Amino acid sequence: MAVTRFDINKFNGIANFNLWQVRMTTILIQSDLEKVLIEKKPTDMDKS
Repeated sequence: MAVTRFDINKFNGIANFNLWQVRMTTILIQSDLEKVLIEKKPTDMDKS
């Protein structure tokens, strides 16, 4: 199994959020992890 690493910075509040979000979505889809985007979050999950 090949391991793919992506060099992407955490969102720091200064950069364009929409661009960061598109990059993260693309990486998740390429990694076959798009189920993370569509699953419901637990109701007891803390927003912080």
